[in-house]
Amino acid sequence: MPGPRTPADSAAAELAVAVSAVHRALDHRIRADFPHDKLPDGQLALLRLTAEQEGVTVREAARILLMKPNNVSALVSQLTGLGLLERRSDPADKRVAHLYCTDLARERLAEAAALAERHLSDAMRHLGEGEMAALGSAVGALRSLAARLRPACDQD
Repeated sequence: MPGPRTPADSAAAELAVAVSAVHRALDHRIRADFPHDKLPDGQLALLRLTAEQEGVTVREAARILLMKPNNVSALVSQLTGLGLLERRSDPADKRVAHLYCTDLARERLAEAAALAERHLSDAMRHLGEGEMAALGSAVGALRSLAARLRPACDQD
């Protein structure tokens, strides 16, 4: 039988609900305003990762995204077919592919990021000073929390 709930347990439960609600609401707003077809989450995650880490390999992407390499390879094929991703062979080992976003992908990612920023800014204008200060203070803590949630192999 589990022990009594700690304040950290309660805060974790509330945070999970709040973060999920913010993500869903923001995603809904972006989807409504984004003039292009929305990519499935896996494709979008791979594009974002590739934009952050140009030249990432399929194997590295699979490890970071917690996916199987063959699933990432399928996503690469889909995104390449859409003109959003380039696969370049490693000069030293032709079996290894390095991934790069196309200009079109970078434009679409920037467009989605601008929409997200705009929607968040609009919503935050309706918050009080105390809520704004709390959010500002929480950003660093949320980054630290995200780092601690990554798999152990990513924290080396």
